[in-house]
Amino acid sequence: MTALTVVAQATELGTNNLRAWMLNNVVPLLLLAVAVLLLWLGGGKGDNAGVMRRVGGVIIALGVVGLAVSGAGVNLGTWIAGLFTG
Repeated sequence: MTALTVVAQATELGTNNLRAWMLNNVVPLLLLAVAVLLLWLGGGKGDNAGVMRRVGGVIIALGVVGLAVSGAGVNLGTWIAGLFTG
């Protein structure tokens, strides 16, 4: 047997490590970039109302990302479907 076959048999292949890396590194960098852009675009011009509208959109997007990452989206979808189906 080749070394690659032995390693593949010894470990389970999956995307858990990639998912964990993205959650630990990519998501915080994206949040930092969004915060800097919001401050740069609206804060310098004094457009506080525009900044708050954008912040509201970002909060909604973060809620969606949180549901997707935690796995609670399935339970929420089942609950909403139960409201209509009885």
